[in-house]
Amino acid sequence: MTSAQPAATVPGPPLPLLHAPWSARVARAEGADLDLVHGWMQSPHIDAFWHQAWPRERWYEEIAGHLAGDAILPVLIDLDGTPLAYIEVYRVIRDRLAGHYAELPHDLGVHIAIGDAGRTGQGLGRTLLRALAEGLLAADPACTRVVAEPDVTNAPSLRAFEAAGFRPVGKVAFPDKTAALLVHPRTEEDMPR
Repeated sequence: MTSAQPAATVPGPPLPLLHAPWSARVARAEGADLDLVHGWMQSPHIDAFWHQAWPRERWYEEIAGHLAGDAILPVLIDLDGTPLAYIEVYRVIRDRLAGHYAELPHDLGVHIAIGDAGRTGQGLGRTLLRALAEGLLAADPACTRVVAEPDVTNAPSLRAFEAAGFRPVGKVAFPDKTAALLVHPRTEEDMPR
């Protein structure tokens, strides 16, 4: 595949292939899944960087919209059968990150929110991020790198990504934040040039 491949021919983001104790499933836009995501997004530790402490109805629209498209896959991650995190897996070529680095058509990006503040700061984030990157590379053999763009002021997130094998390659200025661009390559040759 070349970087000139049309976005329309690239499939939507896959569900990561995770191994126990982790599991991943597509988040539903209703019921317990919606309640869980909506509740987590109200938490100060998440809202500080996501800025999406929206009403339940708005979260319904957000998740339903993602499910109807091919740009973002909303995912719930469990650890030993207990919900731990909300993840958005996205295709960079269909995201606002496109054009901010030399992306390839199959590059995948991730947004992560660990739901319970009491479960942060224990190394779970870095362990999950490594499993997530490896699981996405396994799920899409055409993908050679997984990227992330956390806020440069989110020091715990930056530490977790770097400890999970994501490497800083620059910064990206968005209207709502300055992001650190981090890349987890399949091989050393897959780092952006």
